Amino acid sequence: MLNRVNQDAWKIRKLMREAEAVNDEMLLALSALKTEMLKARQNPEVEVHTGQEALLHLTEAEQLVSRASNRLLRTHRALNDVARETAGVDEDIRTERRASLNRLTSAESHGSPVIAQVDDLNP
Repeated sequence: MLNRVNQDAWKIRKLMREAEAVNDEMLLALSALKTEMLKARQNPEVEVHTGQEALLHLTEAEQLVSRASNRLLRTHRALNDVARETAGVDEDIRTERRASLNRLTSAESHGSPVIAQVDDLNP
């Protein structure tokens, strides 16, 4: 029984890391897209309002992905609580993240993509 619990825990840990990394990659991709859109609009032959609606939609998408990132981090924290309860782990459980935004997330309570430290978020 314990072996099955350990196997399940490792699978969940791996999938949690993957979900966080994919979310971070999405934020990076959206940021790169926005940067290129803004650079293209700086061309003197292009009207300053060109692509404004697309930029607004992209900004909304960034906010949604940032909120998803916050929810993933809260899920991770809840899973850590489950690990402490079921495995009797007393220490703080840390999971390394490969993505470059490993300490940042959206402050969901502000309703905007404000960046905050993960440790500052309320569970």
